[in-house]
Amino acid sequence: MNKMKAIYPDIPIGAFAENILTEGIEVAALPKGTRIIVGSTILEITQIGKECHKDCAVRKQVGDCVMPKEGVFAIVLKDGTIKCGDKIRILSPDE
Repeated sequence: MNKMKAIYPDIPIGAFAENILTEGIEVAALPKGTRIIVGSTILEITQIGKECHKDCAVRKQVGDCVMPKEGVFAIVLKDGTIKCGDKIRILSPDE
């Protein structure tokens, strides 16, 4: 989001239909299969990037789309609660 804010300062939070915004961690650089703890949840990254269609809502709204390279998708392995300000912990492969 910060990259897009630098280009489009007035872009609102939620413009990319994001569920979780992170700060201080390059989530898109983590490999698929990485497990992370956020709040009391455990998530597993399943996909980095997705095809951006020519007429996608993000591209229409902001003129560009970061989804092909930086959209991160995960499945919930353990449900729980996530609150604003919760720390994110990357689990090692043996955890």
